[in-house]
Amino acid sequence: MKIFVVNAGSSTLKYQVIDMTDESLVCKGLCDRIGAADGSVGNITHKTPDGRVYTAEAPMPTHAEAFESVVYALTKSDAKVMDSFSEISAIGHRVVQGGSIFADSCIITDEVIDKIEELSEFAPLHNPANVLGIRACVKTFGKDIPQVAVFDTSFHQTIPAKAYMYALPYEYYEKYGIRKFGFHGTSHKYVSDRVADFMGKDKKDLKIVTCHLGSGCSISAVKNGECIDTTMGFTPVDGFMMGTRCGTMDPSVLTYIAKKENLTPDQINDICNKKSGVLGISCLTNDNRDLVDAAQSGDQKAALALDMQSYQIVKFIGSYIAAMNGVDAIVFAGGIGENNPELRKDICDSFGYLGIKIDDEANHIRGKEVKISTNDSGVGVFVIPTNEELAIARDTLAITNK
Repeated sequence: MKIFVVNAGSSTLKYQVIDMTDESLVCKGLCDRIGAADGSVGNITHKTPDGRVYTAEAPMPTHAEAFESVVYALTKSDAKVMDSFSEISAIGHRVVQGGSIFADSCIITDEVIDKIEELSEFAPLHNPANVLGIRACVKTFGKDIPQVAVFDTSFHQTIPAKAYMYALPYEYYEKYGIRKFGFHGTSHKYVSDRVADFMGKDKKDLKIVTCHLGSGCSISAVKNGECIDTTMGFTPVDGFMMGTRCGTMDPSVLTYIAKKENLTPDQINDICNKKSGVLGISCLTNDNRDLVDAAQSGDQKAALALDMQSYQIVKFIGSYIAAMNGVDAIVFAGGIGENNPELRKDICDSFGYLGIKIDDEANHIRGKEVKISTNDSGVGVFVIPTNEELAIARDTLAITNK
């Protein structure tokens, strides 16, 4: 059974085909410059595990034309992987915001599409694009092939009210649904499930802190297989500092800056999302690799950004250990989490009081599934490369089998 996994952005279309008989990758690709304002053609890059690559330019005024290019790459190009798209059994879509409506993945219907669209006010950069991808899929492939929506927020629906509510007048929750939603849920679910398998234990018997560290970052507390808290909140800007996002802070800072600089709410939002984080502190870059190089070369602002990042991560991990009354495993995932051994070591050294001991040799392995703590460590520490596409494919298979 082959699953077609789709992650649609406003001008991009990422995809993978996964054979669920052995969960192997069949191919992956990216279409970009969809609907380019200057009228330029789009691009597709399509790759297979055996090293074949197909690239082409084609008119892509909408996602529907992008899907047509994908079908050609899959079935007719030099890097073809099937004779017909009919070999695809189901399509799984990544959807960022499911709000309080979608606690689980679900079959896509017209009503579901409408609900996803209604939730766009909570994720204006993502949900409209996700809907574009879904509608284009329906237009291109028809309604006979089952399509499933997998929500970034659904894994966090088990968070209790004491953790998802904000201490604002209750009427704002009743009127506008203001609450913590959390994001990166597909990643947190995948790595928490995988580390339990890695440890040979039932996830229902474990307390796990999962750290998804990339350009966007979040940490989750997963107790007995369920998420009980996460750092991202009403929007992905909440939590700790990221590539360009500021994370949690005194809201009065924002009102003070707005008054001093005569800024609109949209301008403040732009500062918090696009100009802050390690970029804002370093005045240099939002790329963690460049930041490390700059710090090692003596750049004090780059070094400060790294120190702040590590410190804030430690604070959240520590708070979640307290909230769960202990921890059995700490997991690092995401581009930074999987590839920055110095950051992992720095973070874990702060938990010496828990008896955590890092195996320096194992820790210097990058981008691979590995236990980086010693056998006598008080807590297991792991690197688990996240695989959100496989998690989406698994949910799609499970839903369509029902």
